[in-house]
Amino acid sequence: MNITQILLAAQSADGNLRTVAEGNLKQFQEQNLPNFLLSLSVELSDDERPPESRRLAGIILKNSLDAKDSAKKELLIQQWVSLDPSIKLKIKESLLITLGSSVHDARHTSSQVIAKVASIEIPRREWQELIAKLLGNMTQQGAPASLKQATLEALGYVCEEISPEHLEQDQVNAVLTAVVQGMNQTELSPEVRLAAVNALYNALDFAESNFANEMERNYIMKVVCDTAVSKEVEIRQAAFECLVAIGSTYYVHLEPYMQTIFNLTANAVKGDEEPAALQAIEFWSSICDEEIELQEEYEGSDDANSTVNYRFIEKALPSLVPMLLETLLKQEEDQDQDDNVWNISMSGGTCLGLIARTVCDAIVPLVMPFVEGNITKPDWHCREAAIFAFGSILEGPSVEKLAPLVQSGLDFLLNTTKDPNSQVRDTTAWTLGRVFELLHSPASANPIITNANLPRIMNVLLESSKDVPNVAEKVCGAIYFLAQGYEDAESISSVLTPFLPNVIAALLSAADRADTTHFRLRASAYEALNEIVRVSSIPETSVILGQLLQEIMKRLNLTFDLHVLSSGDKEKQSDLQALLCGVLQVIIQKLSSSDAKSIIAQTADQLMFLFLRVFACHSSTVHEEAMLAIGALAYATGTDFVKYMPEFFKYLEAGLQNYEEYQVCSISVGVVGDICRALEDKMLPFCDGIMTVLLKDLSNSMLNRSVKPPIFSCFGDIALAIGDNFEKYLPYAMPMLQGAAELLGVLDHTDDDMVDYGNQLRRGIFEAYSGILQGIKGAKAQLMIPYAGHLLQFTEAVYKDGSRFMSCTLQIMLWVMFYLLTLHLRVYNFRDESVTKAAVAVLGDLADTLGPSSKDLFKSNLFHVEFLRECHDLDDEVRDTASWVQGMINQALVS
Repeated sequence: MNITQILLAAQSADGNLRTVAEGNLKQFQEQNLPNFLLSLSVELSDDERPPESRRLAGIILKNSLDAKDSAKKELLIQQWVSLDPSIKLKIKESLLITLGSSVHDARHTSSQVIAKVASIEIPRREWQELIAKLLGNMTQQGAPASLKQATLEALGYVCEEISPEHLEQDQVNAVLTAVVQGMNQTELSPEVRLAAVNALYNALDFAESNFANEMERNYIMKVVCDTAVSKEVEIRQAAFECLVAIGSTYYVHLEPYMQTIFNLTANAVKGDEEPAALQAIEFWSSICDEEIELQEEYEGSDDANSTVNYRFIEKALPSLVPMLLETLLKQEEDQDQDDNVWNISMSGGTCLGLIARTVCDAIVPLVMPFVEGNITKPDWHCREAAIFAFGSILEGPSVEKLAPLVQSGLDFLLNTTKDPNSQVRDTTAWTLGRVFELLHSPASANPIITNANLPRIMNVLLESSKDVPNVAEKVCGAIYFLAQGYEDAESISSVLTPFLPNVIAALLSAADRADTTHFRLRASAYEALNEIVRVSSIPETSVILGQLLQEIMKRLNLTFDLHVLSSGDKEKQSDLQALLCGVLQVIIQKLSSSDAKSIIAQTADQLMFLFLRVFACHSSTVHEEAMLAIGALAYATGTDFVKYMPEFFKYLEAGLQNYEEYQVCSISVGVVGDICRALEDKMLPFCDGIMTVLLKDLSNSMLNRSVKPPIFSCFGDIALAIGDNFEKYLPYAMPMLQGAAELLGVLDHTDDDMVDYGNQLRRGIFEAYSGILQGIKGAKAQLMIPYAGHLLQFTEAVYKDGSRFMSCTLQIMLWVMFYLLTLHLRVYNFRDESVTKAAVAVLGDLADTLGPSSKDLFKSNLFHVEFLRECHDLDDEVRDTASWVQGMINQALVS
């Protein structure tokens, strides 16, 4: 089998030839994986082979070692690990040889594949000689620039793929030395210097001890800063990217270098090419992010202004803000037409917004003179920049500081919606949205929007919704935020009622615009419509909302008649159906929570018919929205929903089995809960099928882990609905709960994501136990006795997770505080408050369900005493739950 010919044929324009070649490659891979991978590595390394076959060989080799899907990735890793060591050695030798190839694509691909192999082997303490071999290329006498460049690229990719703990410090030192030498101006090849800077970027996480050493840190920083003024723009850009990463990773070490960095970034922003200038601005954005995080972390404590926060932004403010304001005047023509545009003007405005969040009120007097000086100039660039500057600083400064400025300038902004330039109108609409989002509060003593100015504001917004699509989209956003301001003030929201018919008509018209294929306008219009419905005042708007319900149903029905001739047409149809299902869900929820429920009862059959037709479209986005709408309909119709179950069940089952589009699966699980609450014991005929699928989901390694905690909660919902009929599922559900509880003991508590997932899993387990205990309470309560001991052990383990730091000695606590301040690390409390409430509640449910049978259990598991005492220091809801639990346990103990 000639691998070269097969690889070339696999890229042929002849479809038949291509299909045969792809089949041959697959057959070779399945029948003899070791030789398949070895053949690919040989193909990649041979400079005599065609570039096309080498390129594809490299791609297939890389894809044989890594995948985005975690389950597939683990399978590929195991395949590699199980290969014969001699085969692996030959492949790795071929890859290292390829770094010296004369063909750039081959070198580049080889460096990527080397890193993929390293990501598997180095954590297993294998291929320990790799770093030394790569560094040997760098010190080799007369090594060509191409070899150095590929080697540095490989070093960078390896650092990107593995964790710092997998390299010894002497290896890190050697890597950094080679990389920094490669960046040096004495290196004549720009390609080598660029690869070195990129490698340093990837290696920064490994350099913690080097940055802690002043002499080493000074040398690294000098080389990076020198590189930021290189002749080549790509190298300057990469150097600033390194400074951005250093600012985030080693903020506490930056102080001695800040003046030099300010000068470098200021020169780049004012005069360098845009790629470098953008990264120079990004450096200051990253410093803002760090200081905002520090302020939030130490908010309300005596350490809020501790030495860990050097307040670099505050110190640079007088020079930094004018520099950024100048960038706002560098707009591109028609940049408002492109949703994905990112230029120096946009970057400067974003950074200005972060500075406002960092220094709060202090930014206002520095920006307002620029606003006032440019807002009325004839040049549209000046007017747009002034409004952009004002809109950018609305988050951060206090309401007291901003409210007078907004109140005096609101009329001007409303007038500017008629500006002759569309970019000015676009930024004005965005700024109005920001004003309504951040400062509009009807209940405040001095509100931005009053009964006096609301009619003018609404008229301007409704008129501007007819503007060009990109402006109209921002206007719909402004309407959304204006309505949202009334969400927590329902008694005041009736002030919107007189405008409701016109607002609905304007938003429906915007969504229907024939002059655009601008999906974002349509989405923005329907999102605004949803918010208008949410804040509408019932019952005075019931008739209007009933009419809107009919209109949206009519629109959803029309989508089934759209001509779908291509995948693009199909996507547009699905997106529109998803938006319409979303609106229907909101209307159903609004009307079902009031005396207007009869409107839903009258249209339920039509609604369900439409939703079932939507499911036939087989789009995950529509499935999600239709499922959520059906959940709302189930709540609204209660036990009457049972008549839809025979037809709906097949779609629900399909959703629960949709492992690939896990969001659909997750929402389907939530809908099961909604239906359980609606149907109660009428759910029983469908429970065998649902429980079977849910148990399979929990056992499926391909299913995204985020779906599994809601499945456990769903067990509780099912048990509450069907009561002691849940008995038949106990032998299957309880081992799953116990297995999940044991899994929590081996989660990585140093990983933020795993800590969050652990809390979700704990909460899901407790909710399952609570639902099952409440459901089985009564004649069959004794069925839960065999599981009670494990439940108490698990609850105690969770209690101790949240209390472990309380038992530290004062000396250790002081040391920890010092360590936090100097290294800016976080102490993890592994149990959040929602888990605490669920854990405490399950103790009450256990005592309530088992009654006297739980007496000995609580006497021998006294952790609950301290646990309940701890709850009295938490919020009212947890305290109330704890008080009820104490009563239940006391009853059990005295019985």
